[in-house]
Amino acid sequence: MKNTENSQGIGAAARVTALASSIMDLHVRIALKEVSRERRRLISGGIFLAMGGVLMLFTLLALEIVMIIWMQNSVNLKIEMALLIIALVNIVLAGISLRLGGYLTKGPYLPETLEGLSKSTKAVFGKPQ
Repeated sequence: MKNTENSQGIGAAARVTALASSIMDLHVRIALKEVSRERRRLISGGIFLAMGGVLMLFTLLALEIVMIIWMQNSVNLKIEMALLIIALVNIVLAGISLRLGGYLTKGPYLPETLEGLSKSTKAVFGKPQ
C-alpha cells in the first residue's frame, strides 16, 4: 500500500511540475510579446525624435539665414561681419548647452552602469578588457 501512495505522490508532483512549467512558459511568451511591442515603440520613438531633431536643425539654419539677411539690410553689415556675429552667438549657446549638459550628467551611477560605460569606452578606443 505504501508503493501505491508513493506512486500517486510522484504522479501528483509530476502534474504540478508540468502545470508550473506550462504557466511559466505562458508567462515567458507574454513577456516576449511585450518586449517585442516595447522595442517597436522605442524604435518608432527614436525615429520620430531623429526626424524632429533634423527638422529643428533645418529651421535653425533657415532662421540664421533670415537673421543674416536682416542684419545686412537693416544694420548695413557686410556678410562677413553678420556671419561672425551669428557664429559667436552659436558658440556661446553651444558652450552654455555643453556646460548645462555636463552638470546634468554628473551624479551617482549604479555599478552596472559604470561597468557598461567602461566596457563601451574600451570597445570604442580599442583597449583590451
